[in-house]
Amino acid sequence: MSKSVVSVIRTNPRAVLNDIKQLLVNAGLQEAVPKTKTTILKDNISWHFPYLSANTTPWQLEGTIQALKEFGYHDITTVHNCTVVTNAQKGQQLNKLAPLYKKYGIKEFENFNPEQIKWIDYEPKAKMLALSKIYPKGIKLPDYFFGKNIIHLPTMKTHIYTTTTGAMKNAFGGLLAKKRHYTHSVIHETLVDLLAIQKEIHTGLFAIMDGTISGSGPGPRTMHPHDTHLLLASSDQVAIDAVAAKMMGFDPMSLKYIRLAHERELGCGEINDIEIIGEDISEISWNYKVGNNVASLVGDFMWFGPFRPIQKLFFHTPLVNLFVFGSYFYHDFFWWPLKGKPRQKKFRQNSPWGQLFESYPSD
Repeated sequence: MSKSVVSVIRTNPRAVLNDIKQLLVNAGLQEAVPKTKTTILKDNISWHFPYLSANTTPWQLEGTIQALKEFGYHDITTVHNCTVVTNAQKGQQLNKLAPLYKKYGIKEFENFNPEQIKWIDYEPKAKMLALSKIYPKGIKLPDYFFGKNIIHLPTMKTHIYTTTTGAMKNAFGGLLAKKRHYTHSVIHETLVDLLAIQKEIHTGLFAIMDGTISGSGPGPRTMHPHDTHLLLASSDQVAIDAVAAKMMGFDPMSLKYIRLAHERELGCGEINDIEIIGEDISEISWNYKVGNNVASLVGDFMWFGPFRPIQKLFFHTPLVNLFVFGSYFYHDFFWWPLKGKPRQKKFRQNSPWGQLFESYPSD
């Protein structure tokens, strides 16, 4: 088996769009993603508010679109997903992605618009670690994803339940329906199942990760943003997540979702077995910590603590709406105005990437 390749480039705001092209050449995009198939861009909106480090950046999206068009990919689309606490349309606008889709003529789809996408039954060929138990009546997937390429656009950040999040986690919103919170207590196994499914249904699978700004702390929303000036790309979803984890200061194989995916030969999680092209990352370790916020403490208690045996009572019944409202209220009406918005204002004033974000049009 050929060695997994991860391309890593150090960049700056003036060069970032051209650097993304070189990044994709180094990572073998054109060998991994056939040009004869539709290519779906799956951006990452962890929060509808414009919180840099949480969401796909406009330069990450624009550089990817420009490179794809230059390389001869003419059928490019995007699929947006919503969650119970994130408004996809609001997120596309506030994070300045919507104007780019319009500028480059990228057709947009919404996962939960029945006029555009239908959810169909699917029986995976691979043995599932969790999804068959979580959804005993059958796994449903969006029909639009079948027989198409997908390029994930995650950011480099920590996560309260998976320690780090990146390419593998980015499939979570796109491939699972609105009841995906059922999987939180087995989130690591779920990510591995989703990667196995992606390998069955997609004609090409690739990830371009933005590490120009990375996030530490209780992500994927309430984080501290950092200027880290890096871009990553790979056709191996496990390897790119492993490299990102290593740079954030974690042992990749100590992260359950990476270890399980590696053991199932869905990708490479061993840093020493990954060919890293470009930046020398051997001395990079930012020693990021995850920590907790109010929402994560409640989640830990309910999903992984003493209430785990009876979690269906809370999350498979209308009682779940209390937790949805609690998370929504905490993040949008407490943390964002009191901490998030001031933190972002200060960061944008001092960060060259924050200033680049400000230069992008809002509409």
